[in-house]
Amino acid sequence: MKPNVGTIDRGVRLLLGVIVIIAPFVSGMALFASPTATVISVLVGLVLIGTSAMRFCPMYRLLGIQTCRV
Repeated sequence: MKPNVGTIDRGVRLLLGVIVIIAPFVSGMALFASPTATVISVLVGLVLIGTSAMRFCPMYRLLGIQTCRV
């Protein structure tokens, strides 16, 4: 897997991932009253953190996007 996620993109993904994981537990929003919404939110957060850690995004690969320097 060739890296295709740049430094700024990694930081944004990491920050969003943490926010999306924490949101259902601390926000009190009605959206997260359903356990399904909470599970989906946590899974999306984990995917964001995972793509940040691996510096590779499969969707970027499919779309031909590369935010990191060569």
